[in-house]
Amino acid sequence: MYSLLRPALFRLDPETAHHLTLDSLRMARTLGLSGIIAPRPADDPRVVMGLTFPNPVGLAAGLDKNGDCIDGLAALGFGYIEIGTITPLPQPGNPGPRMFRLPEAQAIINRMGFNNDGVDKLVENVRRAKYKGILGINIGKNAATPIENAADDYLICLRKVYAHASYVTVNISSPNTKNLRQLQGEDALDKLLALLKAEQQKLADLHGKYVPIALKIAPDMEGEQIAQIAALLIKHRIDGVIATNTTLSREGVAHLPHGDETGGLSGAPVRDKSTAVIRQLAAELQGALPIIGVGGILSGADAVEKIKAGASLVQIYSGLIYRGPALVGECCAATRGMRPGTGETGQQARGG
Repeated sequence: MYSLLRPALFRLDPETAHHLTLDSLRMARTLGLSGIIAPRPADDPRVVMGLTFPNPVGLAAGLDKNGDCIDGLAALGFGYIEIGTITPLPQPGNPGPRMFRLPEAQAIINRMGFNNDGVDKLVENVRRAKYKGILGINIGKNAATPIENAADDYLICLRKVYAHASYVTVNISSPNTKNLRQLQGEDALDKLLALLKAEQQKLADLHGKYVPIALKIAPDMEGEQIAQIAALLIKHRIDGVIATNTTLSREGVAHLPHGDETGGLSGAPVRDKSTAVIRQLAAELQGALPIIGVGGILSGADAVEKIKAGASLVQIYSGLIYRGPALVGECCAATRGMRPGTGETGQQARGG
C-alpha cells in the first residue's frame, strides 16, 4: 500500500507530507484499520536497561515530537516508541524550508531546530494516549538558553517527564541547535551527566520507580572522543547510549539536488558512520551498558548489521519515510533472536 502512496506523498513538501501521514495514522487507528497498514510482528522480547521490549525495533525521536500520534504509531508494530525532542518552553524551530529529501541517496537533510509545543503539552498528550508499551521521551534545551545553562533545561524536562516515561533520552547531538554539540566535550559532559544522575536518583525516590537515562550521541566524532564518552557513561552509570544522530558530512550527496543544504543528514549515507561508532562503543563499553543503534536502517540487513556491531536494539526514522511500515516487520524478522555483537540467535548459541 505504501509503495502506491509514496509517489503522491513525495510530490508534497516534506513537512506537509509528514503532518498528513501522522493525521492518516491517527485516523486509521480510530477506524480500526491499522492492522491493514502493518501486521503486528511476532513477539521477540529483549530485556534492555531493565525494561522488557516486545521486539528490538523502535521508532527514533523526531517523527512525533509532541507525542501527538503515539497510538497511531504504536499500531505499526514497533517494539517501542521514542517521542520528542522536547524542550522546556514551546519554540517554532528554524525558519522553513527546513527539511529536504534526497531520493537518489535515500536520505533526508533537516534543520528543524527542536520545533515543539513544550514539555507540558507533551505530558498532556502522553497522559491522553492509550498506549501502554515502552515509551522513550527525548529531551533537549531551548535555543534561547545559553549553552552554559543547558543543564537547567535538561533537568526541567527530566523532572516533568520522569513519571510518564519508560526511559529518557538526553539529546546533546543535534546539529541544528547552536553550540549543542559542545556538550559532548569531556568536561561539559562530565558535569552534565553528574547532574542528571543525581537528579535521577532523587526522582526515583520521589516516584518510587527507576527510569533509565540514555545519552544520544553524534556520528561525527574521532575515536578518542568516542572513548572519552564511553568512559564517562561508565563512570556515571548511565543506563544506555543511542548511536547515532544525524551527520554534518555531505560525503556522497553533495552533488545531488539539496545535497548542500545546511542541517543534519540522515538515511542511507549515515549508515556506515553510525555502525562504526557502535562498533567502537561496544569495544570500549564491554557490556557495561547497552547500545541502541540508529542511522541508515533501510532494510532488515541494515538492522542485522547494527546488532552484529554491538547494538541491543535498533531505531528507524528515515527508512520509514522511504520504505513505509513494512520496514518494521522486515527488521523484526531479520533480527529475530539475535544477540548483540554476534550473528547468532539465542537458539543458535544454545546449539538449537
